[in-house]
Amino acid sequence: MCQRIAQGTRWSKCGHFQRHLILAVVDCESYQCEMSCYHPKGCRSRDCLKFYGDEIQQDVDNVKEFCFACRAAQARAAGVKLK
Repeated sequence: MCQRIAQGTRWSKCGHFQRHLILAVVDCESYQCEMSCYHPKGCRSRDCLKFYGDEIQQDVDNVKEFCFACRAAQARAAGVKLK
């Protein structure tokens, strides 16, 4: 499977990654991967891979906090309304 290289923010308290930019695509060079430049044009096989593999994440910055989604979930669990 081809993979995307992404840059973004790592939230260190929860470990989540917030993608900002896709830098490049790493080609797997497989004729069975629809994302690869080696995949035949006009292929109608149902066996071909149709999705990218796991993203390669590059941390641009590291925030020592929980991400927005985790903070919202914590607030909901505590019964607090967010502004």
